[in-house]
Amino acid sequence: MRFLDIFSLAYRSVSGNRLRTGLTVSIIAVGITVLVGILTAIDSMKNSIYSSFASMGANSFSLRNRDMQVHIGNDGDKASKGNKNQKKVRKSISNKPISYQEALAFKERYHFPATVSLNFRASGIATVYKDDKKTNPNVTVIGGDESYLDISNYTIRDGRNFNALDVSSGRNVAILGKDVAEKLFGRKLKNVVNNTIRVGDVRYRVIGVLESKGSSNLMSADNVVITTVNNTRRIFNRPNASYQIGVAVKDIKQMEAAQGEAIGTFRVVRQLALNDEDNFTLSKSDSIAEMLFQSLGTVNLFAVAIAAITLFGSAIGLMNIMLVSVAERTREIGVTKALGATSKTIRKQFLYEAIIISTMGGLFGALAGMLLGNIVSILLKSSFVIPWAWILVGIALCAAVGLVSGIYPAYKASKLDPIIALRYE
Repeated sequence: MRFLDIFSLAYRSVSGNRLRTGLTVSIIAVGITVLVGILTAIDSMKNSIYSSFASMGANSFSLRNRDMQVHIGNDGDKASKGNKNQKKVRKSISNKPISYQEALAFKERYHFPATVSLNFRASGIATVYKDDKKTNPNVTVIGGDESYLDISNYTIRDGRNFNALDVSSGRNVAILGKDVAEKLFGRKLKNVVNNTIRVGDVRYRVIGVLESKGSSNLMSADNVVITTVNNTRRIFNRPNASYQIGVAVKDIKQMEAAQGEAIGTFRVVRQLALNDEDNFTLSKSDSIAEMLFQSLGTVNLFAVAIAAITLFGSAIGLMNIMLVSVAERTREIGVTKALGATSKTIRKQFLYEAIIISTMGGLFGALAGMLLGNIVSILLKSSFVIPWAWILVGIALCAAVGLVSGIYPAYKASKLDPIIALRYE
């Protein structure tokens, strides 16, 4: 018999037993849904992280008083264990805040061809008011200088940037992120510039509105109010406040040299001895993203493990159902053989049935996993992800499961004696 004839027989047999087929397909689909769903969600998170950190600029880095702690699960513990052999910083200078005077001294002494900016994260839970409208208490207030917007890759939509007088005087002027501006003034953003708002109890004059950075829920880059660093020193001053220094090199090829000079200059500013370890950290946006990706890799392994266990159980279930099918269709097999079908034809028919069932499970599971995984894309406001590679891998795995599970039942069916099979009731 030709391939199409055998395949047609197998398909009719599968479609004729809808309940059995549906249950088996569901078991297989669960495993693929878990695999494709989790991996699609992780791809969505990676896309969001990429877009968020890419907006910070590939040619920039920052100086902080301590490392950013970005980890999922126990990765942070592993990282700390891996650093046990490193030299320790003296407790008296460990995590020492970067004062405004130190940040200013660095800006004055750093003579590399690069742009330097000082900034201070004054609050992450501010509420902003305009008449009877107000934001949620989750607005980030940042104090920066005239170079902060450029280094952070912000673009002015309306109004202007800070000037030297704004920064030096620390007067109450502010630039609004798009989310804050829309919340207070509506989506059309009319009459925002030169209007007034309140951040807590302090009134500010709005001098500019920012273009959207395409922020995600991970970063909330548009949910900000930016004022001058001297204003935050006056309004939001607190003991042990630590400032951050941003550096953007003009030629990305000089990044390593710029980082080396920055470390050397800041060691002098911090008055560190030759045998002292750095009590500050230099970080690039892509290194922070890499830390997150490494943490997400652990979730990848869990997804693969869960899918493997489910598919193993599915293989056992499929083989059991195929064996039951052989027993139930003994007479049918006898009639088919009596009409001239060979053992090879019977074997192929049962193999095709197993592969059809498992592949259907793979297709439904891949579709369901893709849709479930993209719920994360919707929540993170990132692009819709179609993980073609994982979909193809999932379907191929299911076809392999069907092939392996169908070999023994197909072999058993092909060995039935047609005379005994015809007498079977």
